Amino acid sequence: MKSRSILLLSTKKKVAVLKRLFSAALIGALLWWTPPAVRAEGAAPPKISAASAVLMDAGTGRVLYEKDSRTRRLIASTTKLMTALVALESGHRLEEVVTVAPEWAGVEGSSIYLRPGEEITLEALLYGLLLRSGNDAALAIAGHCGGTVEEFVSQMNEKARVLGMTDTGFANPNGLDAEGHCSSARDMAILARACLENEELAKIAATKSITLGTRTFTNHNKLLWRYEGCVGLKTGYTEKAGRTLVSAAKRDGMTLICVTLNAPSDWADHAALFDWGFANYQARPLSQTGARAGQLPVSGGLSPVCPVELGADLTAALFPGEAVQVAWELAEPMLEAPGETVEAACELDQAALTAPVSAGTQVGEIVYYVNSDELARVPLITGRSVSDISAPKGGGRLWRNVFKN
Repeated sequence: MKSRSILLLSTKKKVAVLKRLFSAALIGALLWWTPPAVRAEGAAPPKISAASAVLMDAGTGRVLYEKDSRTRRLIASTTKLMTALVALESGHRLEEVVTVAPEWAGVEGSSIYLRPGEEITLEALLYGLLLRSGNDAALAIAGHCGGTVEEFVSQMNEKARVLGMTDTGFANPNGLDAEGHCSSARDMAILARACLENEELAKIAATKSITLGTRTFTNHNKLLWRYEGCVGLKTGYTEKAGRTLVSAAKRDGMTLICVTLNAPSDWADHAALFDWGFANYQARPLSQTGARAGQLPVSGGLSPVCPVELGADLTAALFPGEAVQVAWELAEPMLEAPGETVEAACELDQAALTAPVSAGTQVGEIVYYVNSDELARVPLITGRSVSDISAPKGGGRLWRNVFKN
C-alpha cells in the first residue's frame, strides 16, 4: 500500500505530511515558476482537413489539441510503427539474416520487392518498412521475429494493451484494410510516443535516405524536408482509410507529436498544428535525474538514512501563463500563485527502508498535476547503497570510525 502525501502546496499541514514521509533533515526547496498570471489561451487552433487528429506533448503525453480523437478508424501503413516497435523489442539482432519465405513476397500494395529465398538483414527490412513502407517487409519481419505472422500480430495487440491503446486492434503487420484492424488518433499518438523512446526506431524513422546492400530506401515522409525540426515518423494510405500520418517535430527542447486520420491535406494539417503548438506552448523542465528529493530512515543499516533522488528527466509543454511549482522537501510553505498551476504529490511505497539497500531502488514516485489532472510521473529512487549493520571483518576499529561523529 503506497503512502501518499496531499498535493504539496502552501499549507503547513501539507508540508508536515511530506516531512513525515521524508526524514526531518531539511534540504531546502527547489522551485521553478513563471510570473503569476491567469493562463493565456493564445491563438485558436487551426482549421484542419482531418476527420480525427491529436497534438500531444511527447515529454508528458499531455494532449494539447484533439479532434474526434477517440473514434476508431482505419490507420493504413501507420500500423508499421507497431510492427517495428515489437520487432525491435523482440530480442532479435539487427544483423540477423532473414531468408524470405514465398508467402512473404509479392504482397499487394507498396513493396521493397523481396524475392522468395532471398537473404536480407533484419535491419534492411526495418528501413524498408518505415521508409519505403514495404508490405512485404512487414510480413518478413513478422514471420521472422514472431515465428509466424499470426503470433507476431498477437504480440502487437498485447503491446497495444500494455501501452493503454484501448481503441486499437491489429489484424496484420502492414496495415492493409481488414476487419477489426483499427485505431484512434489518441492511441496512435500514444504509440508514437513509445516509438520515440526507442532510440533505434526513432533513428530509422528520422532517416531521409539510406542504401543497404543493393537497395536504396527514401523516406515517404515529406515533412522531413518541408518542416523544420521534423523527426519522422510514418505515412499511410489506403482508399478506405484515406491519408493517415503520424509525425513528430522538435524545437527549443520540446517535442510534439501530431496524428491525423483520413486527412486529405495531411501535410498542411501537420504543419499548421505544429506551428500552433510551438507558438503557444513552451518547454519547461520539471525534474532532473539525480536531483535530491529528500531522505528516508533506514533500520539496521550502517547509515540511519538514505538519500532519495529523482530517477528521470521531465520536460513539459506549458502555456506561458501556467505557473509551475515543484518542491521536494520544504523548510517553509511554498508561495501560491493565482491562475493555473502544476502541482506535485509524492507517493511512497514505504515510509522507511530496511538494510541492506541498493542504490537505484525505486521507493515511490512524484506525480505532477495540471489543474488536478495528472500530467506525468517521475520515479523516486535511492541515491546510494546502505549496508546492513552486521559486524564487518577487521574488528571494532571500523565500527568506531563509522560512528565517531
